[in-house]
Amino acid sequence: MFDRRTGWVLALVLLLAAADAPAAPDAQAVLEASDAVRNPAKPFGLTVSLIEYRNGQQVGDNTLQVYSRADTKSGQFRSLVRFVAPPRDADKLMLKNGNDMWFFDPSSKATIRISPQQRLLGQAANGDVVTVNFAKDYHAQLAAEEDVQDGDRQTRHCYKLAVAATASGVTYDHLDMWVAVGSNRPVKARYYAESGRLLKTAYFRRFQQQLGGERPTETIIIDGLDPNWVTVMRYSDYAWRDVPEVWLQRDYLARFKPE
Repeated sequence: MFDRRTGWVLALVLLLAAADAPAAPDAQAVLEASDAVRNPAKPFGLTVSLIEYRNGQQVGDNTLQVYSRADTKSGQFRSLVRFVAPPRDADKLMLKNGNDMWFFDPSSKATIRISPQQRLLGQAANGDVVTVNFAKDYHAQLAAEEDVQDGDRQTRHCYKLAVAATASGVTYDHLDMWVAVGSNRPVKARYYAESGRLLKTAYFRRFQQQLGGERPTETIIIDGLDPNWVTVMRYSDYAWRDVPEVWLQRDYLARFKPE
């Protein structure tokens, strides 16, 4: 049996071991850091190419020009999206202002409100093609620290974050996100409906130096029910851009002229 002195020594050893153990990271700070990896800090533009595959065969594609800037009050991005291709969709527009989204068709001159959850092409929703800071509309908790395979089947040591919406009108009710320990790179995400149904799984790939940071330039999105339904999102033509305030107003969509 342990005497009292032995018990105190054991307690001291356990206390010192606990003091030496690394503190658990702040999950919200990790989510915010991963946002900063994905998104530049100043107004910018880029091209988004969407390619949809069914059973390994390409069945559709879109090309979009995206202009984004963060709102000075909320910190969330506001974005104007111009359709470039295919020709039948050229010069159609989408606007994200706060969590409101609008679609403008120049042929009809009509502006209609749309949902971020609505599919744009394949597994890519309207809300997927605009710039988003998850930390502004979601709350994260640390679920685990674990190894996970990335989009290239390489093992990455990650924080697994359980991320739940705190704002209405967002694209997903909740998600799991894996963020690489040390670099804060987003590695993988699973997106869920309010019912808990898995909608899609995404892998963030092809990190390149763009606009002051290493950013993912490709996202692979896999359907939650059919793994043979895949959408690839590629990002190119990054550039710092002046995004005028007037571009981000619904009433201006009919007058917008691409540069």
